[in-house]
Amino acid sequence: MKPQSKLNPRSCCRASLALALAIWSLQPAAADTIKVFAAGSLTAALKEIIATAKLPDTEVVPTFGPAGKLREWIESGEPADLFLSADLASPERLGTEGKLLMPPVPFARNQMCVAADKSRQLTQANLLDEMLSDTIKLATSTPGADPGGDYALLVFKKAEAIHPGAGKVLTDKALHLLGGPGAMVPSPNHTPLATIFLEKHADILLYYCSGAPALTKEVPEVVSLPVPAALEPGPVYGMALLTANPGAMRLGLFILSKQGQDILVKYGLRPVLPDASP
Repeated sequence: MKPQSKLNPRSCCRASLALALAIWSLQPAAADTIKVFAAGSLTAALKEIIATAKLPDTEVVPTFGPAGKLREWIESGEPADLFLSADLASPERLGTEGKLLMPPVPFARNQMCVAADKSRQLTQANLLDEMLSDTIKLATSTPGADPGGDYALLVFKKAEAIHPGAGKVLTDKALHLLGGPGAMVPSPNHTPLATIFLEKHADILLYYCSGAPALTKEVPEVVSLPVPAALEPGPVYGMALLTANPGAMRLGLFILSKQGQDILVKYGLRPVLPDASP
């Protein structure tokens, strides 16, 4: 799977937003139930977005999970009005299958981070050598099922350009502990990210930077830092409208608004347009 897209976020966002506004204006106001499929990395942010948007006479029913798996559910016939994916490739695939009302819209960005116990003294300068070490267990999400795993593969590909042979070593050694059929079962009362370190399933975790604050709060012994710019794949999140549900359109427009974008930033994501906010 290719988590990146050649779509220009600015032009795509404006064109799709204009189309959404045109369709929305034709819809009568009515009570709605909105079924939203959303990437797990959006859980906290989307809950606040739903509460803040205060859509009248509307019940929002979110389902969170690995975006690749959510896409498969939609393909198998599971009903959904709005799909908020951690990549553009998954909604674009649904578009090629004729399941979308309009082309997908980029709505947020993320970064990739590495986490490890503070005692390892991990830095941006030494993290590639540390990940390549034979004594290090490296954890990622599951490629295909979870875009986080696909972005990890892009990090490995970029590492190959810096250190010939690194791409294969990292790909072969990566433990797919999150977001797939063989995912690790979290320990009681702990998140999957925290369980990785609390139960010593891995020494280094490659994951979304948006998850860093919650992880380091839950496991204070862990430090998190962004991968160097030379390794950064630049995750882009995509929004897909599957039905003409007016409430789903309103929620999508709220997410693209400044208020919605500010909430995403609050939870560690980045605005869809680089110059939209810090």
